[in-house]
Amino acid sequence: MLRYLARRALALLPVFFLMTIIVFLLIRMVKGDPVDVMYGSEGMDAVRRAALEKSLGLDQPIIIQYFRWLGRALTGDLGRSYRAQMPVLDLILQRLPATLYLSVAALLFSVVLAIPLGIASAVKRNSWVDLGSMVFAILGISLPQFWSGIMLVLIFAIGLRWMPSIGYISPFENFGSFLHHLILPAITLGWAQAGATTRLTRSTLLEELGSEYVRKARGIGAPESRVLITHALRNALIPTVTMIGLQLAFLVGGAVVVEVIFAWPGIGLLVVDSIFARDYPVVQGVIMTIAVLVVIVNILVDIVYTIIDPRIRLE
Repeated sequence: MLRYLARRALALLPVFFLMTIIVFLLIRMVKGDPVDVMYGSEGMDAVRRAALEKSLGLDQPIIIQYFRWLGRALTGDLGRSYRAQMPVLDLILQRLPATLYLSVAALLFSVVLAIPLGIASAVKRNSWVDLGSMVFAILGISLPQFWSGIMLVLIFAIGLRWMPSIGYISPFENFGSFLHHLILPAITLGWAQAGATTRLTRSTLLEELGSEYVRKARGIGAPESRVLITHALRNALIPTVTMIGLQLAFLVGGAVVVEVIFAWPGIGLLVVDSIFARDYPVVQGVIMTIAVLVVIVNILVDIVYTIIDPRIRLE
């Protein structure tokens, strides 16, 4: 196990290095200068501009800026926010829990709903259960998150007044209110993933139910529940676990639209605000954090493979 983790870490080093270069250059290609965005360009003399650029580290050539930032980042120092005037790592740690709460809730909604629907759809193929499950899945995949989020707000927040439309309450302050604010964003974010997982579970389970080993198990008189759960479902879940792992990584990094709609103070909303403010260190720090989380999730998925199917070995 340790040898496998070490190999994965070494293999990912070039990916991280390339990612830092791309992120560093892309954010600087966005039109607008941090000094102009924060302080305005009108009425600023050259001496003051030079002093501000020097204080922000923008007076050096871009290659020197990059290696200075990379050297500090490798030691855990992601720099200091231009706008908030505080360490980027502290700012990310303040916002990251809200994004993780939302992502985990959306994933739970997706898994708890999608896997049973996918199983029922495969077992009851061509029935009304199958039709209803596929309609749910196709709508989830097809509808844009910004549209479904706005519709949920119009129906359940403005129309029925069952849910709050925006806002966030820490679970440590008021857990009931936290859940109340969490429901609509989690459904909006998780519906698309639920649709994709439902379709994948259905297709892989149908494939396994039609395989030779399932026919043999039925031929020797094995109970249908055992054939379904012990044999077919166990093999069918391997692609589903892969998708769930990728979905969690996507949810952490792709919750930007949902966080903006519901004013959810996570890292997605943070990175949007930082892009508009040309707050380079925050944008770079958030994207690096998301990349690390994606890598961790992918490694955990590989480990889960061995639990579902003991024939799979990491070494």
